[in-house]
Amino acid sequence: MGADGGSIPKRCELVKNKKADEKFDKNVKLALKWRICQLTQERLRKPIVSCRYGRLYNKDSVLEGILSKSLSKTPNTKHIKSMKDIKELKLTDNKEYIDNVDKGDTFKDHNKTPFICPVTFLPMNGIHVFYVNWRCGCVFSEKALKEVKTDVCYGCSKELYQDDLVMLNPDEETLKLYKKKVEDEKLAKKENKRKRNIDKISSAISIPKESLDESTQK
Repeated sequence: MGADGGSIPKRCELVKNKKADEKFDKNVKLALKWRICQLTQERLRKPIVSCRYGRLYNKDSVLEGILSKSLSKTPNTKHIKSMKDIKELKLTDNKEYIDNVDKGDTFKDHNKTPFICPVTFLPMNGIHVFYVNWRCGCVFSEKALKEVKTDVCYGCSKELYQDDLVMLNPDEETLKLYKKKVEDEKLAKKENKRKRNIDKISSAISIPKESLDESTQK
């Protein structure tokens, strides 16, 4: 007993409470990623776009950044160079979601969000994994991919390829893979451009491509 008559918490209880607080903070930060623009930190609102890393932004903010050439100054957007680097999301509205209900004794369920999966109806609240089909912009949950096997997109019924899927707000390991994939694609495009230039020069001056290829690599 303490001097004031209260009980003294045990060490195991303190550790347990600390872990619970850390888990709560982590969940809050994760939930915010699905509600906040990663460029301006303002609330997400349609039209919403994603980059190849799966980060979410307000489209008008990104457009403004592209025009002002200011995206390179922000860590979360320095990889965005043009409109080709973003995809506008085709989101499914949650009809049960009511905005700004947080007054008085009214209960607000923070797990309910403005958007849901069109197949499983799971909310986009950070608890469930969601993907965007980069080919068309349709958004759906990982659970839909696992439970409803199909070769067509869940949103628009066009062809669906695994390589076109980008996880929204991915974990650190997946983010590293996306960054490497984007970098590899840039290097491949650069190499293809170099080879096309060699072909043009070779055709124009009748020099074997092998000779030009060796000289450009030195």
